[in-house]
Amino acid sequence: MRFLLGFLLSSLPTLSWLDAPEAWQIGFQDPATPVMQGIIDLHHDIFFFLVVVVVFVFWMLTRTLYHFHAKRNPVPEKIIHGTVIEIVWTILPSLILVCIAIPSFALLYSMDEIVDPAVTVKAIGHQWYWSYEYSDYNQTDQPAVAFDSYMVPEDDLSPGQLRLLEVDNRVVVPVNTHLRFIITAADVLHSWAIPSLGIKCDAVPGRLNQVPAFIKREGVFYGQCSELCGTNHAFMPIVVEAVPLSDYIAWVANKIEEA
Repeated sequence: MRFLLGFLLSSLPTLSWLDAPEAWQIGFQDPATPVMQGIIDLHHDIFFFLVVVVVFVFWMLTRTLYHFHAKRNPVPEKIIHGTVIEIVWTILPSLILVCIAIPSFALLYSMDEIVDPAVTVKAIGHQWYWSYEYSDYNQTDQPAVAFDSYMVPEDDLSPGQLRLLEVDNRVVVPVNTHLRFIITAADVLHSWAIPSLGIKCDAVPGRLNQVPAFIKREGVFYGQCSELCGTNHAFMPIVVEAVPLSDYIAWVANKIEEA
């Protein structure tokens, strides 16, 4: 009986998260933050209204072409105004826009809200790599935890690593913790984007942009620079690894010792 139960459990499909792009992918990556979950939900809500409007317009045009063909209706109608229908096609789209606006404004304000962060990470874009600084642990003017992150060349990839997406130094952050990413650039415009986290923020030289995050689950999340920044723009991947708080503390301690 125990053997049969074990066999049945092992035959069930295992849950695996989609945190990196796949070939021929159409939909979103799996969300790891409340903001990304809200973005996906808003997309689905708007898509519902889109389908309803498209079906209604297609039905109306088809019915118009069928009933008002010259052979079926050789004498055209003289009616040029319809008060009721004009009221309907003015009020109904307005109500649809209100139904879309309410959740979209709520999501927009939640994306701009900055909660007192427990961890702050500064990302600096260069041609063509990223630098990261953890300023919470500075004891002097020099950052205690700072490193550069370069793409791993294709010839150096280990089995299981993703081409054009793997880096030599990942950004490590704790799960279930309020995070703040401060993003800037040292030369030209860049963009720090990670789809699973719902983050896409421009890196502008001489300016600090900030974006909050609250990662709900462990995982490795992949992104790329999303602003044309020169010849090697396609070779600026971003990798964020979310780990338990105890592992994060150990990682920070190790980085401080190395410094």
